[in-house]
Amino acid sequence: MKAWLLLLACCAGPALAAEPPACQADPLQGRPLYLRGTFNGWAASEAQQLTWACTRWQGVARITGEHRFKIGDEAWSADADFGSRDGTRLLPRGPDFTRRFNGVQRYTVTPGAAGGAGVATLAVEDCPAEAPWGDTTLYLRGGLTNWVAQDDYAFQYSCDAYYLNVKATGPQEFKVADAAWTAATTFPAGANSPPYRYDFSGEHTLRLAFAAGQPQLTLGPKTFGDPAARAIQDPVALSLRFDSRAGAHKRPFGAQPAPAAFDFTVTSLPGVTRLTLVVEKRRLQGNQEGLDYTEVARVPMVQTLQGSSASWTARHIHPDVAVYGYWFEAEIAGRRHALQNNADAVFWTREKGSGGLGAVVELPARPGAIRRFRQTVYAPDFQVPDWAADLVYYSIFPERFRNGDPGNDPKPGVDRYHDQTVERHARWTERPYRPGSGDGSDASHNNDFFGGDLAGIIQKLDYIQALGANAIYMTPIFKAASNHKYDTADYLQIDPGFGSDADFLRLTREAGQRGIRIILDTSLNHTGADSLYFDRYRNQGGAQSAGAFAGGRVNPQSPYAGWYRFDTSKTDPDAQYTGWGGPDLPELDKNNPALRRFFFGAPQGVMQHWLDRGAAGWRMDVAPWVPDDFWRAWRKAVKASQPDALTVSETWFDASKFLLGDMFDSTMNYIFRNTVLDYAAGGHAAELYRNLELTREAYPPQAFHALMNLLSSHDVPRALHHFGWSAERGNGADASAQALAKRRLKLAVLFQMTFPGAPAIYYGDEVGVTGGDDPYNRATYPWADQGGEPDTALLAAFKTYTALRHRHAVLRRGSLEAPLYADAHVLVLARRLGNTWALTATNNGEQPLTVSVALPEGLPAAALRDALSDLAAAAPADESDLRATWRIEGGRIRFEVPALGGRVFVTAESPQ
Repeated sequence: MKAWLLLLACCAGPALAAEPPACQADPLQGRPLYLRGTFNGWAASEAQQLTWACTRWQGVARITGEHRFKIGDEAWSADADFGSRDGTRLLPRGPDFTRRFNGVQRYTVTPGAAGGAGVATLAVEDCPAEAPWGDTTLYLRGGLTNWVAQDDYAFQYSCDAYYLNVKATGPQEFKVADAAWTAATTFPAGANSPPYRYDFSGEHTLRLAFAAGQPQLTLGPKTFGDPAARAIQDPVALSLRFDSRAGAHKRPFGAQPAPAAFDFTVTSLPGVTRLTLVVEKRRLQGNQEGLDYTEVARVPMVQTLQGSSASWTARHIHPDVAVYGYWFEAEIAGRRHALQNNADAVFWTREKGSGGLGAVVELPARPGAIRRFRQTVYAPDFQVPDWAADLVYYSIFPERFRNGDPGNDPKPGVDRYHDQTVERHARWTERPYRPGSGDGSDASHNNDFFGGDLAGIIQKLDYIQALGANAIYMTPIFKAASNHKYDTADYLQIDPGFGSDADFLRLTREAGQRGIRIILDTSLNHTGADSLYFDRYRNQGGAQSAGAFAGGRVNPQSPYAGWYRFDTSKTDPDAQYTGWGGPDLPELDKNNPALRRFFFGAPQGVMQHWLDRGAAGWRMDVAPWVPDDFWRAWRKAVKASQPDALTVSETWFDASKFLLGDMFDSTMNYIFRNTVLDYAAGGHAAELYRNLELTREAYPPQAFHALMNLLSSHDVPRALHHFGWSAERGNGADASAQALAKRRLKLAVLFQMTFPGAPAIYYGDEVGVTGGDDPYNRATYPWADQGGEPDTALLAAFKTYTALRHRHAVLRRGSLEAPLYADAHVLVLARRLGNTWALTATNNGEQPLTVSVALPEGLPAAALRDALSDLAAAAPADESDLRATWRIEGGRIRFEVPALGGRVFVTAESPQ
């Protein structure tokens, strides 16, 4: 076995490669050992359990005083009954022996050589005092966990250090931190410190110890015996079954309005002594940094024996609007178990468990380790604008879409970016600048401009309409120093580089004439440092500036002074306030009454101001970092001003909390994005689809049908980049990689356009724009008159799929049930709207696949037709095979699903 490998501070050097772990098979095949003696009545107690750890059994126990004891499994089996004459060498069926115990100690039993033959040994080590950080839980947070704190990646303090077993392959980046990213418990320290980097090769143990107060993280082959990782072997426990999405186990299905009564049924073999439904209420704060549950009810379940099986039932009324958690505690043969949510990882979400079929574990000692099923109970008056389900968004980063008025372009040497000037690209088709990349740009991020503006969007409204989009979502357009405009300088003024207030009025008017709504974006969490309200660089008011931090000094006389929190005890200006990800974006005090009045106080708040000028709704930036009561007051004000306004949050994880009817109508659906992109890239269909089943179960149906279902955005690499076309436009990307990536993109778009929710097309995706992380995901649209080369064949495919969605209301508004069919490659889904049905099938395999699917009860099979064939004249040439025939016999439909493609069947023409 290779010695422990030290991860150097911040691991800035080359990644270390680990040798494959040299673990041995557990001689007892999962049976733990126990210290059994006069300290515990010779019982097999979990408090004195030793767990197999790669090459030996190990555990930590607190025992004091002099006691007689032995080591054995639960049954004193012949191969697991050890005594000793000298206290070190263990003898099978040996005598009990005496030892003075010194409190918390670690016990290690190492078996003899060659399959357990020879002499086993016992080693005992004194453990230091309590854990350095008390009850604080530390987590591995990195690419393996979407950088959130997941309980499956929680370190355990054992004797002398924090330990975590990890199974992973390939290079990974990560930090160690608590759930709140507290500075004192984040390693490597410092928000801007590079993460640890390691090349994993299977099962490993991470050990975080402290020497002279300094953290030392080491990593090597798996050697830690996790006391929580106990295999269930009891057949009665293993028979416990609950499926949150099956009517036989829970009714009614999914999210429900308050108050909501639910009936629960658990089935098992006879032999369960007691079964209890445990109901809890969830508290979630921030970006999942705060997460805990408070118990609200323990409901005894009633058993009914049915021959060789048992059925346990209970009913509970959830009275309040909230996200609840629930699980089942089972007592079997004197041991307690938890029937809990499964271990599926949900994209971006701290809590594991996708709902559906549950799993049984020994009752965890730490309540936070229990995986709850989640139950949404929403406000009974929750209404979402009816038009939201019919949307197809066109998502625009205005600075990079179209330059319609060169006269308002930012000018180097004239226009300021903080304490310096801006940069201007000479050609529309250039790549965005990235400081430090060698592209010739200056050292500042986000200060390079191409000249995109509102006039350019107005020029291309006919193009957007022809694409099939009927809503435009734009990143912020208000005055700001950067190209992204999230550093707002004036919430009530259109940025001069984008045009004027009159241009905005013209945009909303002309878009409305084409049936296109405008959804605006801004951040109410922070402003720009270079803003009217803060004015750190005195670019806004000069010597008479009213900014709260004018010229880099706190200005107590500013009318905006109360909008921010300052610490004047610091000498460094950057440290005198809290910045959002750095000093460029000073955070606002969202509890300040004057700030709230400015943002949404009737009738002249910022929100109402732009709604009155034609906006149809708001997408709100970094919603999780803004207090819940702020959003509740904000929603009331927005809906009072314009009841039909759409409210969309930026959340990346399970957004149930934000969709209870008191905050938002919809959210940016990053769970959808990751699921569909990974599926279209070849991932296992049935396993990935569980992410979407979670949202179907967790979200109120009116919100589920209004979700902004995106594939690309200004914050993530574009879809084509995800599919393997990593080269930027114009530098000789491999033609075959391009072609395959575009086929995968068309598959993803077909799925997007036939799934509940509002599809969002990120500008340029439809003509083959690719790009990785910021800034390359914000490249310009390749207009032909500006020297670009748009892919018109790909554009035609997008138009086909948007036309399909608009033609069939069942694809926009139809209900969705569990998949009719799901395997590694193919998904078949059923949609229903009144008497109209649709069947959608997609295949992410590179070969055509034939499937046979049972038709849902009530579907008029004779009325089915191939919806894509109806659009054959507009269909891309490489999808002509979609017009293949199918057969219906014996209540089943049999058809071929083309490689990297799909089929859509509908019954009677659905209403428009």
